[in-house]
Amino acid sequence: MKDFSKYSAIIIGAGDATGSALTKKFASKGYKVCPARRPRNIEKVNVLAEDINNSGGWAKGFGVDARDESAIKDFFKEVDKEVAPIDVVIFNPGANVFYPITETSSKVYKKVWEMAAFAGFLTGKEAAKYMKERNEGSIFFTGATASIRGSSGFSAFASAKFALRALSQSMARELGPQGIHVAHFIIDGAIDTAFIKENFPDRYALKEKDGILKPDAIADAYWFVHTQDRTAWTYELDLRPYMEKF
Repeated sequence: MKDFSKYSAIIIGAGDATGSALTKKFASKGYKVCPARRPRNIEKVNVLAEDINNSGGWAKGFGVDARDESAIKDFFKEVDKEVAPIDVVIFNPGANVFYPITETSSKVYKKVWEMAAFAGFLTGKEAAKYMKERNEGSIFFTGATASIRGSSGFSAFASAKFALRALSQSMARELGPQGIHVAHFIIDGAIDTAFIKENFPDRYALKEKDGILKPDAIADAYWFVHTQDRTAWTYELDLRPYMEKF
């Protein structure tokens, strides 16, 4: 059985909900976890890392702008050379915005694309470079309902998520035969986050009936896919609450 403690796991977009749950999940299995958020949120990611270290795991937080190619290259180089060989990379930034098409500025559209699509490309490219040296590893991309359906008011978000899904498909077909597991996760439903609680209280009220996704349950699914036998790999997995319509 693989000794996970000899490897590192990178979680880009290690936010307060899903990203945090993913970081803790892989740390609990022995990985040296390297959660990253934008530099302005470095204090939050350091708190997450400290919590894991105090619980007996190993973690180091990083402040990285995933849209910055040089920053991503430096980040991966530091992790692989100074922490441990990179075995898992999860791209999980949030970029959800709502704007009617006539109110969607070019600045907003470009920023969402940079966060959800371009940053995914930079991350996937760098992850592949290190994993190809060992012909193993997992590269996971977090998608959304918008990855497969462009809803009214979400032109920027859906366009970026469609692009991220296409990227992951292409990478899976290229890298799978080289022993690298690329997978795309469609999170189809509201997640138990502060954003949903504050902006969609009616939807958040469904939490009492298990009507929104639990971050820990999402993390369990990622771990399941990561540990699949390579004779039966999953490329795409969609997750939703039992009462979600689709």
